[in-house]
Amino acid sequence: MKPRSLTIVKLATPIILAMLSQSLLNLVDAALVGPLGEEALAAVGAGSYANFVALALIAGLSAGVQAQVARRCGAGQKQHCAVPVNHGIIIALLFALPVSLVLMAMAPWILQLFSQDGVVHDAAETYFRIRVMALMAAAMSLSFRGYWNGTGQPSGFLKILVVSHLFNAVVSYVLIYGKLGLPAMGVAGAALGTFLAMYLGALLNLLILFRQVKHHGFLQPFRRADWINLKTLIRLAIPDSLQQTLFALGMMLFFAIIAQLGTREMAIAHVLMNISLFLILPGIGLGMAANTLVSQELGAQKPEMATAWGWSSVRVATALLSTLSLPLLLNPEWVLGLFLHDPELVSAAKLPLQLTGVGIILDSASLVLTQTLLGAGANKTVLGIRFGAQWGFLLPVCWLLGTILGAGLTTLWVLTLLQRLISSTAFIVVWRKRQWSHIRI
Repeated sequence: MKPRSLTIVKLATPIILAMLSQSLLNLVDAALVGPLGEEALAAVGAGSYANFVALALIAGLSAGVQAQVARRCGAGQKQHCAVPVNHGIIIALLFALPVSLVLMAMAPWILQLFSQDGVVHDAAETYFRIRVMALMAAAMSLSFRGYWNGTGQPSGFLKILVVSHLFNAVVSYVLIYGKLGLPAMGVAGAALGTFLAMYLGALLNLLILFRQVKHHGFLQPFRRADWINLKTLIRLAIPDSLQQTLFALGMMLFFAIIAQLGTREMAIAHVLMNISLFLILPGIGLGMAANTLVSQELGAQKPEMATAWGWSSVRVATALLSTLSLPLLLNPEWVLGLFLHDPELVSAAKLPLQLTGVGIILDSASLVLTQTLLGAGANKTVLGIRFGAQWGFLLPVCWLLGTILGAGLTTLWVLTLLQRLISSTAFIVVWRKRQWSHIRI
């Protein structure tokens, strides 16, 4: 392996493992409630996608904190590199907590999108109410992840995630099925286990960082000069949070279009989308590693090196995602059997899952270059491309073919393939032009 690729892989591996671990929150819930039946699985799906939108509101914190931390490290200002994390915590307290309370109160109306079945709606509402109350913990954890990744120490975040997600799997199982003398809570138990795991992860991060990096400005008193840096973080986070919110809303609306096809299709789509979201995380992790490398090179005034890191990361991501997609392409029944226990559901989901495998490969450049452009400060460019591919193409065409013309699940999955191709092509063109290398943050 070439030295540049080896550097990317070494930095990205803990990030990828952390991303995969984080995605297990939803996959564990789906796997644990699967034996309860398709209605429970559909309810977890509906609640998960509604919660996905809520998380997207604060998702820009991670890339914003990471870019600021990496720039300071690249410029040799390590004594102040933890200060952006403080600002992320402030945003978690003043924005994420109130938003979670509002969304919890709005749960009945939000879940109306998935109200084809009264049982599904009620269970999904309960699941969402519990999960969304962990929004503040999620915002704090995103800020912590930005620090770990920005300083080139992603293994620190990974270790904490492993502990919290093992806790999630054990506690969720106990609560769902009523073990150890506790009442069986079903879908609500899955949500409560995840809620507790997220707050455990945030608390562990807080304690460890306070002990290790308080001399780098962590939890220092807020000063008047910090207003400028806080405003910069907000300026970086808003476009990224907006594009991720629009992406998450698009996913939710895409799921709502599928809900028009029936509960069975909802259950299948939930599994397919979670598998897809799980497998694209290595690409995002490689992009986050590239974000750090690009940001540090830009901080050191080396745009040529920043460009090279981006292209090398795309090549590594394409090779890795092609390998990870092989089980989806060659043995889809085995993959689906982990989540679906009805042979008819497995048969209906086989071809869409294979299309998902092809789409993940096509998405490689988009996944990586999204993160590198965020590190360079080109957040508005990312917003424009992601919005155009999803809201300008995918959702209108899916609505037309699925809702009006009655196309099936497979047809809608072909459209997601085309969306990914459009998005990757656009990002490659932008990266090649290099206008992003002149942005200052």
